[in-house]
Amino acid sequence: MKKVAAVIAVLVLAVTAFVAVGLAVRGALPDEPAARPTPSPTTPPPATVTEAPDASLADFYSQRIDWAPCESDPDQDCGTLTVPIDYADPEGETIDLALLRVPASGARVGSMVVNPGGPGAPGTSYAAAAGRVFRQPLLDGFDIVGFDPRGAGRSAPVDCLSDSELDAYLAGDPTPDTPAEVKSYESSVLGFGPKCVASSGDDLGHVTTIEAARDMDVLRSALGEDTLTYLGASYGTKLGATYAELFPDKVGRLVLDGAVDVSLDAKSLALEQAEGFETALRAYVQNCLDTTDNCFLGDTVDEGMTTISDLLDSIEEQPLPAGDRELQVGNAFYGIITPLYNRDYWFLLSTALTSALDGNGSALMDLADAYASRNADGSYADNSIEANYAINCLDDPTSVPFSQVPSLYPEFEQASPTFGRIFAWGMTGCRGIAVKSTEEPLTIRAEGAAPILVLGTSRDPATPMKWAEALAAQLDSGVLVERDGDGHTAYNSGNGCIDSIVEDYLLEGTVPDDGTTC
Repeated sequence: MKKVAAVIAVLVLAVTAFVAVGLAVRGALPDEPAARPTPSPTTPPPATVTEAPDASLADFYSQRIDWAPCESDPDQDCGTLTVPIDYADPEGETIDLALLRVPASGARVGSMVVNPGGPGAPGTSYAAAAGRVFRQPLLDGFDIVGFDPRGAGRSAPVDCLSDSELDAYLAGDPTPDTPAEVKSYESSVLGFGPKCVASSGDDLGHVTTIEAARDMDVLRSALGEDTLTYLGASYGTKLGATYAELFPDKVGRLVLDGAVDVSLDAKSLALEQAEGFETALRAYVQNCLDTTDNCFLGDTVDEGMTTISDLLDSIEEQPLPAGDRELQVGNAFYGIITPLYNRDYWFLLSTALTSALDGNGSALMDLADAYASRNADGSYADNSIEANYAINCLDDPTSVPFSQVPSLYPEFEQASPTFGRIFAWGMTGCRGIAVKSTEEPLTIRAEGAAPILVLGTSRDPATPMKWAEALAAQLDSGVLVERDGDGHTAYNSGNGCIDSIVEDYLLEGTVPDDGTTC
């Protein structure tokens, strides 16, 4: 069987808003009307705004975005931004980054750049869904600007696998048990990177977070903003923190929601994320017990967790029918974790698990497809899975030899009895990549930056609360705010206290007390 886990422990940092957009597009959630924006004027950026950090970048910083109505929605604006492939060689080849703007629908304050995480999720899709993702005060006050980071979406996208190969990659057994399964798993891991190189060429070595952060400063300049206003979720917090380290004097109002601890090594990240998903799944089962007279999973949390583990084991042995496809164990894993990103979607997980226990895998497959941006016709709406692999492995190519994975079982299973072995095998994920980043790792402190708002959620499955605490402490001007609740990220999750704090900060510059809990 082929593997799925490399994408997982390379880091499962998909973001709730991005997953929610996928679910809404597929009709799993009711469609909410978006605010109807009105165009805002585009004026040439002032010379003081466009001053480049290096004279060799002057042409990039003096750009003006040629906005035009998007073909998909004329009330939204599309454009491109030209950046150097290699900032060390600004006179060399360039790439164009895809942009999308939803103009402010009220009294305009300025532009707010947004990123949904991943890494590899397209920011243009995130911005296009602004009416679902952001509340009206932000829609009124800001042009919401999304960009596809280099290597993702329509910005020189990384390409590795055909659609059918990606189907197999996502479906396969994440915990190989037999010598034959291990051999197949190794072949899949070692083959992924070379396929990326063969299809993507030299651009592949320049899709790092550091380079994407430099792109954001070029974007800030092209938008005519003296400082950057930014809301980044999940991995988007790493991107925002990296920007703050590189350009502390250009930090305006930054919200880092569902924060990543940028100081952790790959193993610690994987262990703590495995624990986060275990905590979230247990909270889901507890909710089933608390809200129903006869929870279909069992009479206790432990019984419910065993039911889910047994289901995964049975699917590994015998895949379930899912329309004209088969739900394999890799699909089932993604189908289970996807609704954990938002408590509002737990009912979808209950529906899917009930059907799977009755022998029908279609609902779990739909959830897995939403996670991977797979369309009903078998195509993929974006390259987020491949871009995730490339960006993460360039940022940190750490990997564990295949033969050492079983030695990791005790530690990972202690962190997550349900998912531990999946995350342990995921530690091998970057062994197939030969391309290296030319960027030196950063120690992120952002000394001298304006106050940066760092948000965490107490039972976040993908970015544990302790990561937000750590990032806020690492940033010289970090201000920590905690949402007591379930799901991934804090803003626009039904907590009025959090929403007011974020909106007052972004719109008025009001900085909350460090350590505030909502």
